[in-house]
Amino acid sequence: MNAAALPHHSAERLLRDLVAIPSPSRQEAAASAFLVNWMREQAFDQAFVDAAGNAVGIIGSGRRQIMLLGHIDTFPGFPPVRTDGRLLYGRGAVDAKGPLCAFAAAARRAELPADISVIVLGAVEEEAATSRGARHALSQYQPELCVIGEPSRWDRITLGYKGRLLLDWRWQGGLTHSAGAEPSPAERAVAYWQRIDAHCAAYNRDINSLYGRLDASIRDINTRQDGVNGLAEMTIGFRLPPGIEPAAIAPHFPAENGATLETRGAEAAFSGDKNSALARLFRRAIRASGGRPRLLYKTGTSDMNVVGPRWNCPILAYGPGDSALDHTPQEHIDLDEYRKAIEVLTSVLESA
Repeated sequence: MNAAALPHHSAERLLRDLVAIPSPSRQEAAASAFLVNWMREQAFDQAFVDAAGNAVGIIGSGRRQIMLLGHIDTFPGFPPVRTDGRLLYGRGAVDAKGPLCAFAAAARRAELPADISVIVLGAVEEEAATSRGARHALSQYQPELCVIGEPSRWDRITLGYKGRLLLDWRWQGGLTHSAGAEPSPAERAVAYWQRIDAHCAAYNRDINSLYGRLDASIRDINTRQDGVNGLAEMTIGFRLPPGIEPAAIAPHFPAENGATLETRGAEAAFSGDKNSALARLFRRAIRASGGRPRLLYKTGTSDMNVVGPRWNCPILAYGPGDSALDHTPQEHIDLDEYRKAIEVLTSVLESA
């Protein structure tokens, strides 16, 4: 291990500095530039911002590519960045600048086999449901192994994510008197949601696994009146289990009575192989660091859903931090856990 190349305090400073730079989706430029400059200072063989705005660093020139695909954008909002003992608070500390910085630190520390090249990529727009950064990477690389940077705790690996679909429902028309029989715009929206909620409840009746459930939630709802006309708009998000394709959802819930419906953000569920060479490397490295590895399947989505089916290589998600803190005002990471994740990642890279 080339630990002298990057002391622990330098890896922690990288994370603190990157968390201090706001980078909500589509506003990642300053953070990407900072990370690229850091990778240049750390003597990565290549470091650049690509055409999509991703921060990219490459170490080694071997034919076997290992992709460490994190994301540099964050959920909106910027709670104060602060430390409390060994806890670092701030937007992105967990989701997902912690995993991304652990990738960069481990790539710098590892003594790589001669035939390996490691690509650290901080993707843009992962939180925006567009995954612009990951989609650009699809055409640029063909890795032999891929690790997605998402929080799972240092001693756990994530093998699968549910799929996603967003439905944008909209009704606009003339108003009627509130004492009349015609439903109001708000009532039309509620009725549409109730159809979806009842369908999901019926589907889930005999399903005990969260990963196997069909879940839906109202992401946004708005009604307003403009003179004699009324408008209702609603966005509904689906979390799709394996076996349900995004294209199969909308036909179950056609827009009626003058409403319109648009779909976006479609991603199918995806799972990696728990017995892949990459999964075995991680289990071994976690045990060597004193942990007991656990395998997870998550109810959200990640860039694994985008690149997994296309790259068709061993893939999993890994990173320090408690995902229950994602998007919350209390988002924070334990810097000692961050160190342990770097240790595990370094071991994986050296053993690949």
